[in-house]
Amino acid sequence: MLTSAILETLKRHFRGELLTPADTDYDSQRKIFNVMFDRRPALIARCSSADDVVTCIQVARDAGLDVTVRGGGHSAAGNSVADGSLMIDLSAMKAIKIDPVRKRLRAQAGLRLGEVDRATHELGLATPLGTVTRTGIAGLTLGGGLGWLNGRYGLACDNVTSFDVVTAHAQRLAASAQQHPDLHWALRGGSGNFGVVTSFEYQLHPVKNVFAGLVVYPFSAALDVLTFFFDYAPTTTDELTTAVGLLTLPDGTPAVGMIGCYCGDRADAERVLQPLRNFGTPMEDTFQWRPYVEVQAMFDPMFPEGNYHYWKTHMTRTVTGEGLGLIVEAAARKLSPHTLVFIQHIHGAAARVPVADTAFPHRGDRFDVNVLAQWTNPGETEANVAWTRELDAALRSHVDDSVYVNSLEVEGTQGARAAYGANYDRLVEIKTRYDPTNFFHHNANIVPRGAELARSA
Repeated sequence: MLTSAILETLKRHFRGELLTPADTDYDSQRKIFNVMFDRRPALIARCSSADDVVTCIQVARDAGLDVTVRGGGHSAAGNSVADGSLMIDLSAMKAIKIDPVRKRLRAQAGLRLGEVDRATHELGLATPLGTVTRTGIAGLTLGGGLGWLNGRYGLACDNVTSFDVVTAHAQRLAASAQQHPDLHWALRGGSGNFGVVTSFEYQLHPVKNVFAGLVVYPFSAALDVLTFFFDYAPTTTDELTTAVGLLTLPDGTPAVGMIGCYCGDRADAERVLQPLRNFGTPMEDTFQWRPYVEVQAMFDPMFPEGNYHYWKTHMTRTVTGEGLGLIVEAAARKLSPHTLVFIQHIHGAAARVPVADTAFPHRGDRFDVNVLAQWTNPGETEANVAWTRELDAALRSHVDDSVYVNSLEVEGTQGARAAYGANYDRLVEIKTRYDPTNFFHHNANIVPRGAELARSA
């Protein structure tokens, strides 16, 4: 419980902004991407530096306060906000430093993808991030980070050379291959279990213009398009990352679209994309050479502010033919035009990393099957959640028992073991070392050894 004495202690040492429910900006700052979570923290601590994070953790530990961590606030599972908690809010921490010679980027944890992409694009550089510009870099990277450069340059987490992190013991550490390598390993895919990362150092790559776009087909062709996509995607080169989506066009027309982003030699682009672009009879083909930052913003309209969200995920090597039919049948009766099924292919550089090299375990050629229900009317929540769960349950026997932690729902049967796979036991050991009391538990939680016994005692 937050008392006046605790608040006064914070005020003496905290340099950022503290917001209580009585403050004017409190309601706007507690809101997150998924408006299904209308929660009220006891205090929002808008940190200005890593020292502020240290202060928050010290005070919270001493007072027994529950803590959440907010970077970009884009968690579909609502992990960044909890009733009665102290929210450690990093959203004001947006310092960015680029070394174009070493091709390194130092970025604070409050930055969003679009902010980073725009800064690096000016220098003809990029690091692999996600696909929606409003996503925070912190949560995305800590969970893995799937995006349009994965085939060529790997996942976001594969490109982090070091982390600045504040642990559950309020210690500031630098985690890299040379310093605290176990923590560096765990933070690359282990989500928010091990501390508050205040800044990331990423490897940058030469990226300016890419050959990218969308080939749109009528929904009646959905099963044929999906079948083709699952055959075609594994045959592509590292330079091309592909996806397919069952969606609704801006004019309300149901459709299916294949998406591609080719980052490579101009002379090869059209040849590599030819099979995808020549399949069937498309309604529209938007492929062209365009700035990478334009591609990064291409799907922002599909995730408007203010929507309710309920997501399911399957990180699978394939989907059976019957499973593809189930996806099409369910998409035909979706309850909201904002809802989509988005399937991204993971291959190339991201696939070749050995499973044990990072906490992110889903290596080899994979398909990230995301069922992304979105709606605007709170009265439709129960029906949309039921639709999503029904499709998810039907798919279980047609996909692998693996999930992408960044799309994991806050409750249900898709848990941490399915997210961390073969690396789960090693993650438990590292969690026990750095957070033995499970201080950071608002996440796809890895429970430290002994913590469950301690809670039940």
